[in-house]
Amino acid sequence: MQEPHLDLRGTPCPLNYVRARLALEKVPEGGHLLLDLDAGEPERMVGEGLRGDGHGVERIEAGDSGSVGVRLRIRRG
Repeated sequence: MQEPHLDLRGTPCPLNYVRARLALEKVPEGGHLLLDLDAGEPERMVGEGLRGDGHGVERIEAGDSGSVGVRLRIRRG
């Protein structure tokens, strides 16, 4: 089964964090969500917020050289 995926590149803080939390509500406990974010503050703020909520956050992929995005794998905790 493919992991759910949410692309939040270009979405401002804190809206990206809110959308990530809402998407995680649909993921079963222990399941994963792939999350694309802009690098820098969005990655830091969303990652810290989700860790603080008890979820696991792993950076699994950086964008290519022309991209400023990152991909996180969130494990619902």
